Amino acid sequence: MEKIRAVLCGYYGKGNGGDEALLATLLQMLPENVTPLVLSGNPHQTQTRYGVETRDRLSAFQVLSALRASEIFIWGGGSLIQDATSALSPLYYSGLMGLAQQMGLKTIAWAQGIGPLQRPLTRAIARRTFAGCTAVSVRDRASAAVLQAWQIPYNLAPDPVWALDSKPVPALRDLPEPRVAVTLRPHPQLTPQRLDNLTRALVLFQQATDASILLLPFQPDIEMPIAQAIGPQLSGVSQIIMLEDPRVLKGVFQGVQMAIGMRLHAMIMAAAAPCQCFALSYDPKVDQLMAELALPGWQLAQMPEDPHLLSKTWLAHFRQRDPLDANQIQSLVDRASRHRDLLHQVLAPDGQSRD
Repeated sequence: MEKIRAVLCGYYGKGNGGDEALLATLLQMLPENVTPLVLSGNPHQTQTRYGVETRDRLSAFQVLSALRASEIFIWGGGSLIQDATSALSPLYYSGLMGLAQQMGLKTIAWAQGIGPLQRPLTRAIARRTFAGCTAVSVRDRASAAVLQAWQIPYNLAPDPVWALDSKPVPALRDLPEPRVAVTLRPHPQLTPQRLDNLTRALVLFQQATDASILLLPFQPDIEMPIAQAIGPQLSGVSQIIMLEDPRVLKGVFQGVQMAIGMRLHAMIMAAAAPCQCFALSYDPKVDQLMAELALPGWQLAQMPEDPHLLSKTWLAHFRQRDPLDANQIQSLVDRASRHRDLLHQVLAPDGQSRD
């Protein structure tokens, strides 16, 4: 079978569990005839973790040499094209995609979450770049609406992490049930007062349920201080758990009864486990997931200030024990596999099986 080389570009090697889960899923979904070359913020770590060839994403020489040695450029997944957190992010990714297109590579925008795009310049650049792609898949209806308005063909499917394989975490057996996972990240809306209210609510919730609280930093370099601030205030069993393998990170949620969190992929992994979910939304992508799955939760800006009310609300949902049913989860996994189908349609040799 003739091999082809594909450059994979995303927010990889930056210590973000959600983006690492997207990379792991992309590698899982690639056709067998594709040899991946990953642009990474930590090439050695990415190479060691996934057994793939890597290049430094910030080295112009290494990136250019990777493109010259490849036939395919795969861009994604996740919220790469947005200017809410940085105007540089969409320029970096669009610039690489545009360069790959100029060099004659087939370009695939994979599992994209587009926006917010608040600046006319970034909107114009994004539109031109997506229009030049060989194929595009998006993970939510809002992104699909953007491409539809731009008259750019696309494939819509749930976030591919629904279909990521998971690995069990035997060490969880040492922590008594019930177990509740908490994932919080820094954000302007998570003010010191709101964090204090959440912490006090967790103390009350733990007292009412005798739950083991698992504090899961999805991006330890920025989330560890929050976990370290909460942990000592909990009177019951608690543990900070840091996991590098995205499959193991997903497997954690198979051993918990409820997840409370801000991270999109924490909620996806928890819902897929399945366990009860309660979202704390800071971003439209989390709002969309809440709406699509009817997940309980609050936008951080509208979160009640009374820790007793927070705790009572969590307790009510905890006692419901009403996660997604098996049919819902299988449907989401099957539909998420459309991102794989797109890759095979574009990259696999004619007639090659996807199995």
